[in-house]
Amino acid sequence: MSSLRERVTAASLPVISALNRVPRALPFLAVLALMVAGIFVPGWGWVFLVVVVAFLAWTLYLAWPALDGGARAGRLAVLLIAVAITVTQAAPRA
Repeated sequence: MSSLRERVTAASLPVISALNRVPRALPFLAVLALMVAGIFVPGWGWVFLVVVVAFLAWTLYLAWPALDGGARAGRLAVLLIAVAITVTQAAPRA
């Protein structure tokens, strides 16, 4: 039986292959657009941020074994900042 990491990696291969075929700037611009929309769309805009957090967590999970300590810390910090922004946007305001 294969490990969870092996199954996730195998299931992710088609998506990763597709991402490798698009210009490098496109995924960055898509994440940026979703973040801006999530911050500025009132009410349900936080849903865009959830998509970004899920994408960042997924890519961090896949890259984790290949990263050194500094790269892990940096990417984890970005993920935690995105989670904090998402929670802030999703929480009802008084």
